Amino acid sequence: MAGHPIATRLLRTSLVAAIAAVLLATVAPAETISGMAQLSAGSTVRVASREGVRELKLHYRASGGQRRIAFLILPSRYGPHNHPALPLIISPHGRGAGPFLELARAWGPLATRRRFAIVVPEGQGRRLAHHSWGYPGQIDDLARMPEILREAVPWLRIDSRRIYAVGGSMGGQETLLLVARYPHLLAGAVSFDAPTDLARRYAQFAVLSNCDFLRGLMRIEIGGPPDELADSYEERSPFHFAEEIASSGVPLQLWWSTRDELVVDQGSQSGLLYARIKQLDPAAPVTKVVGTWPHTAELRWDKGLPEALRFLGLLPRR
Repeated sequence: MAGHPIATRLLRTSLVAAIAAVLLATVAPAETISGMAQLSAGSTVRVASREGVRELKLHYRASGGQRRIAFLILPSRYGPHNHPALPLIISPHGRGAGPFLELARAWGPLATRRRFAIVVPEGQGRRLAHHSWGYPGQIDDLARMPEILREAVPWLRIDSRRIYAVGGSMGGQETLLLVARYPHLLAGAVSFDAPTDLARRYAQFAVLSNCDFLRGLMRIEIGGPPDELADSYEERSPFHFAEEIASSGVPLQLWWSTRDELVVDQGSQSGLLYARIKQLDPAAPVTKVVGTWPHTAELRWDKGLPEALRFLGLLPRR
């Protein structure tokens, strides 16, 4: 039976189910906070200083009631006794637990250099943690981040006129959905290497070595394959909301690579969305940055993030 195709499919299905069970859980926190009382007296918030920034780990409740983690990155000297209003960047992560844990470090020392706050939420899908893939409840949670942070960190002051979204891969997908669904929240947004058509993404998994695994996870999260649940895939696809994005008035920058090895054929993903937005409204405040970098390699403080922040007005233009 070792090489039999049915046995192989059963093994893959069992593996996907087992890993999905783990993904239904969350990254276990060490020291966290869950409310204002803990912060104001005897706080158990984990505060770390690294690369010239202050990082707080806190809890929030996702739309489905699950307890999730968010990392809040602040300028190193920002705190209860030094807290001017700051711009806030909501930064959803790419697919998987690893990208969530790595994203805070990808921002490096930028928060202190230009004095803004960044929140990296763990996120929650319909079924899976870390694989939310644009779940509407996750987009609602991203929109609630300013409120969540104000309740959790009472001395944090957010400039409500300067709230932005920046994400890569799945996080870029969710950034675009946030623009479409909550345009009045955002003063600008940047998406790196995002899938914009989830049904096409499901089909394009075919060229990846872990195709069966990824398709299995996506079916668990969404409820089935695209040919059975077309509407469910559309509601998670920024391309389906191209008209809303084009008319949002939110300054938007789309980054994509012509040699992306994970979100393959980006011309049919972010590239197609850009073309559609410009077709709908040639004057829409949307720009593109196209190159040949590896997947999300530019989403780093020492790579493309400074240019993205200049586009948002958070770093001075050269």
